[in-house]
Amino acid sequence: MPPSRSDIRATIETYLSRHAEERRSLEGLLAVLDGAEEPSSRATLPGHVTCSAVVIDRDRRVLHIGHRVTGLLLCPGGHVEAGDRTLLTAAVREVCEEAGLRPGDLCLTPQFLDEPIDVDVHDIDANAAKGEAAHQHFDVRFAFYLTAEQPPALALQDEEVAGAQWLPYADVRSLTLRAKLLDAEADGLDGRPEPVNASALIHDGAGRYLLHLRDDREGIWEPWVLALLGGGRTRGDACLEATLRRELAEEVPGLEPTELVPFAVEEATSVDGLAVPVSVYAGRWSGDAEAVELREGVLLKWFTVDTLDRLRLSPGLGDLIRRHAADPLSVEGPPDTARPVPGETPAGTVPHVVGVHLYLERDGKVLLGLRHPDSAYAGGSWHALAGHLEAEAATAGLAREAFEEAGLVIDPTDLELVHTVHTVGRPGTRPRIQLFFRTRHWEGTPEVREPDRCLAWEWWDAKDVPEPIVPYTRVAIEGIRAGRSYSELGWAR
Repeated sequence: MPPSRSDIRATIETYLSRHAEERRSLEGLLAVLDGAEEPSSRATLPGHVTCSAVVIDRDRRVLHIGHRVTGLLLCPGGHVEAGDRTLLTAAVREVCEEAGLRPGDLCLTPQFLDEPIDVDVHDIDANAAKGEAAHQHFDVRFAFYLTAEQPPALALQDEEVAGAQWLPYADVRSLTLRAKLLDAEADGLDGRPEPVNASALIHDGAGRYLLHLRDDREGIWEPWVLALLGGGRTRGDACLEATLRRELAEEVPGLEPTELVPFAVEEATSVDGLAVPVSVYAGRWSGDAEAVELREGVLLKWFTVDTLDRLRLSPGLGDLIRRHAADPLSVEGPPDTARPVPGETPAGTVPHVVGVHLYLERDGKVLLGLRHPDSAYAGGSWHALAGHLEAEAATAGLAREAFEEAGLVIDPTDLELVHTVHTVGRPGTRPRIQLFFRTRHWEGTPEVREPDRCLAWEWWDAKDVPEPIVPYTRVAIEGIRAGRSYSELGWAR
């Protein structure tokens, strides 16, 4: 059976909770969901639901394929089929069929998880050969990261696909998708996989481990095996520890470990075949497993390491438990023996986005760029030369951005930190650390090298900057002129 009408409606309503301004443009889709016909059937007119996969690599590029019928460059996608469990399943199947990827080559993004990144409405011409009248596609698009460092070789579907290209966010063909990608880039949509699931390795400090027997039902991840408690992150979770504590409260209310310590990151496979990095937290609890209320699964029981070989365990769980049991700190260790895992943040921490900015001054004037009006961030406003850090030092990242954006050559060792603005925007977005550096030496004349983002570079009197200007840029310029090294913007006092 294809995805149910209620499941599709729930997916669309979740999307509209992020993009309430699009409800009017999706009235046709909502009408289909209110109708009697199957929403995802290609026979449903005047429009029906389709699905696409937005596949992102670590260079922040999106996979596009050449569509033989239309001649357009599109993200892989197509019609929902009867065997597709969900709309996301349909998107995964389509990209695997058209581009030759495997589901395990893909993983979910922390910004969107299993929610759509975009819903696009486009017209489809009549096709007499297929007996199809003109109609509309309501294309539900899901974002995925590649799991590998480099894109794998593609095996394109010759009947429908003529070539493939990886396009930067700014060159993505769909205007609605492009805007959402550029907006999400500022929130860390960088193509680098990270855990979006968390599991609890509960032990009693005396050699026993708490395991959970999953239900044997369709759609259950790793059914009818003993596994760890836990689950996937949701939009409202502040961090993965919050994810885990919410899951424990939902699955086994009353089970509250005295501590949850990051222990390992394991690789798993979802019901749809996607790669799933899982952050495993070790937690201590010594209660009666049979006395607590179990709301999900079949049973909850303590096991010792010597019984693991006789049990049907989720893949890799036996080795994980043995590694923990072999750690001398795992047995009767003090509660403050937390050991950070590379790539993990301490419990309760909210990751911040770091931006680097160039405060370039000449004869009392500062260099500012006019953002393109179609830019997803600060369109039509003046802003300092800026960018987000990759896996690099701040000075090296700013020197790279200066050359990429304006053709300026700067030695990172000449950069001096002159101001920091700690900002927070709308609820639900990450706080940001905005670093402003000054240099006395540079080579080159500012030139527009990214015209889709910046229309012009101009020198402005630091005492009379233009309007409109990005608010925190104004704050930084004023702070630098006043000799202050730090400012805050947007925080409630």
